[in-house]
Amino acid sequence: MRDVKAFGKVAVLMGGTSTEREISLSSGQGVLQALLDAGVDAHKLDVGQDSIDELKAGQFDRAFVILHGRDGEDGKIQAVLETLGIPYTGSGIAASALAMDKYRTKLIAQGAGFKTPRFLFWQKGMTLSALDDFHFPLAVKPVHEGSSFGVSRVNAIEELEAAIEKASSYHDDVLIEEWIIGGEYTVPIIAGRALPSIKISTPNREFYDLTAKYTVCGTVYECPNDLTADEEAFLGRLSLEIFELLGCRHWGRVDFMRDKQGEFYLIELNTVPGMTPTSLPIKSAKTVGMTYQDLVLDILACTLTQ
Repeated sequence: MRDVKAFGKVAVLMGGTSTEREISLSSGQGVLQALLDAGVDAHKLDVGQDSIDELKAGQFDRAFVILHGRDGEDGKIQAVLETLGIPYTGSGIAASALAMDKYRTKLIAQGAGFKTPRFLFWQKGMTLSALDDFHFPLAVKPVHEGSSFGVSRVNAIEELEAAIEKASSYHDDVLIEEWIIGGEYTVPIIAGRALPSIKISTPNREFYDLTAKYTVCGTVYECPNDLTADEEAFLGRLSLEIFELLGCRHWGRVDFMRDKQGEFYLIELNTVPGMTPTSLPIKSAKTVGMTYQDLVLDILACTLTQ
């Protein structure tokens, strides 16, 4: 039986100002309620301009960070919490900033020998000729956004300019990568343990976009899935290796595509995955007998040894 009094007074940081604000509020409310139901002295803090003063005045013993996207998942709020001396869930400043940057994550992973789709960092002044030897379809995405905001699948060169403009509209750098044709898999990581992978299929959508993630549109989640026991173990080890390579800690989620030859390609790493009722870590945890509350308490417990 866990002694929840050891957690002390807990701030649940949610909301924020990123494009993922509403998703964070949904995740945060779930986390808050799970902590309260477990008897934890937990308090909602909707992060904004006054948050530093609120954190100081609140005399919190630790923080559960459930902010998605910029300012919450990129090292900024982590720097605030470090400065205030408040232990917090999730990765530290450097790892958060790095994992939030899809381009630099790929550079490091590629340099360490992990497979990633062929990619190009799109810079102002480039022409489409820079992609002459790339193979369609392509993924065009903002470098620092989550939840598929600004992402397009491009099937022909005539669609490229509009896709680049869409990704750029998020006031961000743009990453273009070859689309791996095959299965999509994601692996949640909790307290140093890789949970079972989830295979994601979108029969009614072109890819796993914002609509496929957060509305009822036929998205299929398989856990367990079509991987053999050896393949599942391999993907779990691969996820942990990438997680540790980037210096991440506590919890996260690693996303892959698997090609027709069975090779896994790193797509990205999330350091604060969603915790809404439809989110992926919850689906995976359930298959190993973990409740939503178990998941939340295990994540928070990581701060006791931080």
